[in-house]
Amino acid sequence: METQNCEVLVLGGGPGGYVAAIRAGQLGLSTILVEQEALGGTCLNVGCIPSKALIHVAETFERMQKAAENEVPGLSVDHPTVDLAGAMAWKDGIVQHLTGGVAGLLRKAGVTVLNGTGRMRDGKTCIIDTQDGQTMVRAKHVVLAPGSEPMEVEALPFGGSVISSTEALALDDVPRSLVVIGGGYIGLELGTAFAKFGTGVVVVEAAADLLPQYDAELSSIVGKSLKTLGVDVLLETRALGMSEDGKGLEIARPDGTHERLEPDKILVTVGRRARLEGWGLSELGLAMNGQAIRIDAQCRTSMTDVFAIGDVTGEPMLAHRAMAQGSVVAEIIAGKRRTFDPAAIPAVCFTDPEIVSVGLSPDEARDAGYNTRIGRFPLSANGRAMTLDAAEGFVRIVARKDNNLVLGIQAAGKNISEFASAFSLALEMGATLEDVAATIHAHPTLGEGIQEAAMLALGHGLHI
Repeated sequence: METQNCEVLVLGGGPGGYVAAIRAGQLGLSTILVEQEALGGTCLNVGCIPSKALIHVAETFERMQKAAENEVPGLSVDHPTVDLAGAMAWKDGIVQHLTGGVAGLLRKAGVTVLNGTGRMRDGKTCIIDTQDGQTMVRAKHVVLAPGSEPMEVEALPFGGSVISSTEALALDDVPRSLVVIGGGYIGLELGTAFAKFGTGVVVVEAAADLLPQYDAELSSIVGKSLKTLGVDVLLETRALGMSEDGKGLEIARPDGTHERLEPDKILVTVGRRARLEGWGLSELGLAMNGQAIRIDAQCRTSMTDVFAIGDVTGEPMLAHRAMAQGSVVAEIIAGKRRTFDPAAIPAVCFTDPEIVSVGLSPDEARDAGYNTRIGRFPLSANGRAMTLDAAEGFVRIVARKDNNLVLGIQAAGKNISEFASAFSLALEMGATLEDVAATIHAHPTLGEGIQEAAMLALGHGLHI
């Protein structure tokens, strides 16, 4: 068996793992990255990036359809059609370009990539099964980044017409009908896209509300949009499993009655779980927080020189959180004084309209004991939003009443995801309402809504 030695071993090549490896290499640390599949992990290959590509195609098709129906001023289109296989090929090209870019960045940083299945033998040793045989890696420091995997519904195991988001992002034809199990962001993003392609979509959610990670004002605007798209949302409804003949889905409504749905596809999106099996967790015996590895403010586990980052450490399971943790860990290993202590982690949902939340919502601020000032500016009063035919939505800012420190910023609207960085920066820099209101925002832009919301919170809104 071949043996290799390094200062840093990174187990997992997703967003957190490859960032940790690149940064460690940049800092002069000999680094080995182990990945059993494609570089980039779920996010790049079967998650964030491909889903946004599909959403873009769906939005373009919807716009063409509206033009064909004379609903777009000045434009007319005859009978647009969907070539889903062509769209998927374009999506795959983007993914291949980006995964190739990640590989190039790793090479530039001097990182050795081993493609194979790694299993930790102890806190310093990993055995990797590759196509060429086994390799043993001994490392001074280990970074665990195995990621997560889709959760199954026990009564609806994946297979046949029951698919996960991975299979949904590889369909060749637009399904005639689709039932989405779960009203979280993954299910609603994909459900919205397929509804725009013309699929009859039904969302089945066991809870009383959609998008439970967002406040009611944000989630309700998405619910209204789904209704406009013709999506049937069934709240407080449970999926019981397939019918005896295997052709239908049995559901239980809030009043206890059972119904049968017969969709072409059933998309199960009830969440993701940390990938805790297959890479040697039992050999390490790490302290756990439920179904996640316990870490401290430096992403250290209970074992010396063993770090954990990303989805395997629990919520929020977001690529940008994993990336930030990966960079911090590499710098800690290199001897720099670092902690993972963000002021806020942005959450974005790419529905239509998109929604963004950074920091505390009004209810969360109140529950935390703050007296607050809140400014809410509707995009219907924003000139740029009107020129984009995207006046649906708002920008909202939450601040402490005593010193006007910004506690949170939320928004809903077309392309509003691009606001996330500005929102996060305001909280990270400790901005006050006066800071935001006094910052000159370019005109005409949607971003003016941030400034207007701050002015409203201060009691002197200008354009409303």
